[in-house]
Amino acid sequence: MEKQLSRTMIAQTPKMAGQTVRLCGWVQIVRAHGKLIFFDLRDASGVVQMVVTPKAPFFDLAKEVRSEWVVEIFGEVKARPENMVNDKVATGGVEILVRDLKVLSKAQTLPIAIDSDGYEIGEDNRLKYRYLDLRRQRLQKNFAIRHKINNFIRDFLTKKKFIEIETPYITRSTPEGARDFLVPARLQEGLFYALPQSPQQYKQLLMVAGFEKYFQIARCFRDEDTRGDRQPEFTQLDLEMSFIDEEEMMQLNEDLLIMLVQELFPEKTIQQIPFPRVSYREAMGKYGSDRPDMREDKNNPNLLAFCWVVDFPFFEKTDDDKWTFTHNPFSATKPEFIDDLMGKKNIEKILAAQYDIVANGWEIGGGSIRNHDAIALKAVFDIMGLSEQSIQRNFGHILEAFSYGVPPHGGIAWGLDRLVMLLQQEPNIRETIAFPKTGDGRDLMMNAPSEVNSDQLKELGLAIIKKEKPIK
Repeated sequence: MEKQLSRTMIAQTPKMAGQTVRLCGWVQIVRAHGKLIFFDLRDASGVVQMVVTPKAPFFDLAKEVRSEWVVEIFGEVKARPENMVNDKVATGGVEILVRDLKVLSKAQTLPIAIDSDGYEIGEDNRLKYRYLDLRRQRLQKNFAIRHKINNFIRDFLTKKKFIEIETPYITRSTPEGARDFLVPARLQEGLFYALPQSPQQYKQLLMVAGFEKYFQIARCFRDEDTRGDRQPEFTQLDLEMSFIDEEEMMQLNEDLLIMLVQELFPEKTIQQIPFPRVSYREAMGKYGSDRPDMREDKNNPNLLAFCWVVDFPFFEKTDDDKWTFTHNPFSATKPEFIDDLMGKKNIEKILAAQYDIVANGWEIGGGSIRNHDAIALKAVFDIMGLSEQSIQRNFGHILEAFSYGVPPHGGIAWGLDRLVMLLQQEPNIRETIAFPKTGDGRDLMMNAPSEVNSDQLKELGLAIIKKEKPIK
């Protein structure tokens, strides 16, 4: 083969009639018509038809080629006769007359079909062979769109003078609502890191540090029980701003969502702009949910009914009759409830400066104006019944940071997996995550979680204690 030719992507071929090209990709379908062999070649940019004639010196090799083999070809781009144009594909006006063929990799018969949307295939098989499942056109499109959404967000926030800053993936374990994934620290035997449930404390500490506008497309980890459409690891847009109030924060996010939908999803209609706002009490009373589906026509798949839910109760009772937070303990109260917070009275009536953004019955994101006063923040922990020792052990670092001059600040986090799911009209977030887990947190492709050998445990100072099964 003539190696001097650089590779051409298939999507470029419609404008290259008469030229010689070098293409690489996967064989999608093989067809024999009379003495000619046709096969469709697929790369990341598209699909185009190849033609091999009987006079080709590699004709016998071409007869062996099967679906999903990886090949390299040299060929001439030929314009199809007008009556042979396939207007259903972008490359339907051309075909490639193959001049040379090289097999780069053979493929066994695939264990799952990839020529359909995949919904009919059992999820266990799809996740076990996820690297094959991801070849299907629907998922390729999902991740191309996800990439565009990430880029749009980055460009929008960069123009607004935000700075993207990465925060640690190993931190300390603190009570933030869900179980932490724990990571043993080899160099400090008996001590543990935790994977972050969110960058909550770090982003607030960045406000203390003087970065007035922060964002991050962040990975988050929560060791939760099987619970609907959740994943033990997920991605969120995380942002925080100093010197801001609820109105400014909601307006910024509303502008971002509107522009994102209008530019990337022009076929969709936003039901109401500006987004309507409902209180938590109104949402529960009228819709029976704090994630109200406000669509006027639920049969219209391209209708997006955004709304803000506001005025959440700060605290709620736990099963053991103690107070806990509804969103997170770092929220500020609405200004008119600060005296109740400090006096630890009328606790059930205290409202938080919290806001959730909802679309079509799905919570896309949530945030709050933060409590930037160390004394008021400590009052939250007191109401939750935390001891002074527990407060200092878990939150002493942020309380101390707040003693050195902290600006008023607030933020929000979007669930990006869920947003892509909604915009792509997918049934669950596993369709928008490259390598998701099963409902019970297993990775069937990598067989995780898995046992580790005794030497690894010994090095970490750990031992496995197996629970005794109850006698029936």
